[in-house]
Amino acid sequence: MTTTTLDKPIKAPTFRDVSTSRRLRNHLATGLVWLCFAIALIPLAWVLIMVVSKGFESVISIDWWQKSQKGILPDQSGGGVYHAIYGTIVQSAIAAVIAVPIGIMAAVYLVEYGRGWLAKTTTFMVDILAGVPSIVAALFIFALWIATFGAPQSAFAVALAMVLLMLPVVVRSTEEMLKLVPDELREAAYALGVPKWKTIARIVIPTALPGMISGILLALARVMGETAPVLVLVGYSKSINSNVFDGNMASLPLMIYQELANPEPEGRARVWGAALTLILLIALLYAAAAVVNKLLTRNR
Repeated sequence: MTTTTLDKPIKAPTFRDVSTSRRLRNHLATGLVWLCFAIALIPLAWVLIMVVSKGFESVISIDWWQKSQKGILPDQSGGGVYHAIYGTIVQSAIAAVIAVPIGIMAAVYLVEYGRGWLAKTTTFMVDILAGVPSIVAALFIFALWIATFGAPQSAFAVALAMVLLMLPVVVRSTEEMLKLVPDELREAAYALGVPKWKTIARIVIPTALPGMISGILLALARVMGETAPVLVLVGYSKSINSNVFDGNMASLPLMIYQELANPEPEGRARVWGAALTLILLIALLYAAAAVVNKLLTRNR
């Protein structure tokens, strides 16, 4: 019995079968990608190494985390950053409490209900708000909240400016997560007679929740390092102020700016220490976003 060529198994092409020119182009493209990756890492590594080397001595001190700068003169060493950490967390938390529900509801409207001119206008305004510089948001809140309404400079005014910066990030990240939910889940719920609002609340949002939480935490980490709102809307305080509606309140970016005017070596040490503290705080939020996303994805 003779065997035809059709009975022979077809051999899959290997990398050696590719022409020499194509292999060279592949190696060249791979090398360029790795080169660009290394170039992008150089400034990041440079910044991290400089901040860690100059601020590590301050950060390892127990007093740095437990005390404020109350009673510490510009040329004195000691004190800590507790008051600035408190102010940063409080201002960011207030902004999150306001921005997150509004951003989620806006994203749900755009994905589930948005049609016609209102949805297009909302999308356009979100895009515009995403490109607004932080100083413009701070000046807007100053003109509206302080100059028009007569409210004092306070941590709450800073939080309002942070809301404007957080909203587009929360809306866009939530919108993308909701779009990833399969339409089959919605259609199955509708086929069982479940109302649309209950389908969104019980099926769509829980399915998209891991990505939504990650986007919210990343938006929060972004606004924690903003300097313009704290420079325009609140003054610096060396101690903790528990009143968010009146009085000065420190934050890490504001402490860095304040200590830059101190020519003493102690001031420079506090600048680098506060900068490293801010980096650690933001890195902690990024790590929390990754952990929450992983846990919620695993438990689904």
